[in-house]
Amino acid sequence: MALLINERCINCDMCEPECPNDAISIGAKIYQIAPERCTECVGHYDQPTCVAVCPIDCVKPDPKHRESEAQLYEKFVELHFDV
Repeated sequence: MALLINERCINCDMCEPECPNDAISIGAKIYQIAPERCTECVGHYDQPTCVAVCPIDCVKPDPKHRESEAQLYEKFVELHFDV
């Protein structure tokens, strides 16, 4: 499942540079995660780096974008390899 950044975000700028998929950007008020680019770091790391660096724990699973690990890996391949 893709991740989302909830309203507790303080715009600390920790998550955006950590995302290997360029899925995180600043929104109107807080950072946001593009679900079509979020792989929860599958293919890159063992855990999502945005979750690891968030000082206030505001990065959570997005219930509107549920995906299996296999689907997340497929998305990783599509984003990073010419297939």
